[in-house]
Amino acid sequence: MNNYESRHNNGILYIIGTPIGNLEDITYRAVRILGKVDLIACEDTRHTKILLDRYNINKPLVSYHQHSQITKIDYLINELKAGKNIALVTDAGTPGISDPGGFLVQKTIEQCNLSTSLEADKITIIPIPGPSAITTLLSVSGMPTDSFLFLGFLPKKKGRQTLFRNLLKASGLKLFEAIVFYESPHRIVQTLKELQLSVGNYDVVIGRELTKQFEEIYRGKIGQAITYFDQKEPRGEFTVVLRTTPTKYQQNEILN
Repeated sequence: MNNYESRHNNGILYIIGTPIGNLEDITYRAVRILGKVDLIACEDTRHTKILLDRYNINKPLVSYHQHSQITKIDYLINELKAGKNIALVTDAGTPGISDPGGFLVQKTIEQCNLSTSLEADKITIIPIPGPSAITTLLSVSGMPTDSFLFLGFLPKKKGRQTLFRNLLKASGLKLFEAIVFYESPHRIVQTLKELQLSVGNYDVVIGRELTKQFEEIYRGKIGQAITYFDQKEPRGEFTVVLRTTPTKYQQNEILN
């Protein structure tokens, strides 16, 4: 137990990272906290129950997702004010990262007038780190990772072309070495085609179903990836790392 947990009398909101696929990737601390809170706010109660059952955790579940967040915010904050400890989890990864959990954190800070100090009479928000598809794929990408831009899920229609044009400008300025984003299986090929037209045939690493039984990590040029995924029906969840700086070989081509 850390000092935050022991010194506060009012409710604590725990932001808990959970596995992105393999249930064994949860931390000891996350299991302990999930087992002691008063209730768990989760994206899909059925999905979260699978994880809780694996670790013999039986707690009340409250559905909290993008379609219910407005109606559930006041209830959850009132529970915190009443001294209840709440865990917020998402279906995969860390709440608030391309996820509606960030809205609950924002409203809790606003409505509870939270300052930067750790006052005993204040509600506390405590992060419990966990797995992330972003860092999972970056760690095996073999690409420079000192600076990267995370885009979350790309726009489906509105603003999509503007985004690609801005990526072209940004990559030319060398503000970051890689771009990371999520994409759905039915849009992955089209997105790769648009990227190739916008930024060129750069290196790309694509992770599919990361940490799951059918995990696949593809490395190659964007053009090669288009051919590869166009020949098979893409399935599962995709994370993409696009290198925005030329490799040594590509740099020689540019200089010559």
